[in-house]
Amino acid sequence: MFAIVNISGKQYRVAKEDTLFIPYKAEAEEGDTLHFEEVLLISDEEDVKIGKPHVAGAHVAGEVIQHVRGDKIIVFKKKRRKRYKVKRGHRQRYTKIRISSLSAGE
Repeated sequence: MFAIVNISGKQYRVAKEDTLFIPYKAEAEEGDTLHFEEVLLISDEEDVKIGKPHVAGAHVAGEVIQHVRGDKIIVFKKKRRKRYKVKRGHRQRYTKIRISSLSAGE
């Protein structure tokens, strides 16, 4: 069984016991359970439900494992002959979750 879920504007294909990195959720602590209601598609072995735009009653639950930061990205701006240079770094924050249950609903 798998589902396609919209989380913070991005679509993820998830199955039970999958781990994935989603954009940082500040309100969630480690060990908390997050519920995602925007299920776009859910499929088991014999049936596929496609939402218009979401599948009614379906939801996905995931447990927060930890909050992590991604690799550093260097942003460098320069304008030639103007003595303008700016170098900045950025590390995106993510929440690592494990999918605990999928429910097709009715």
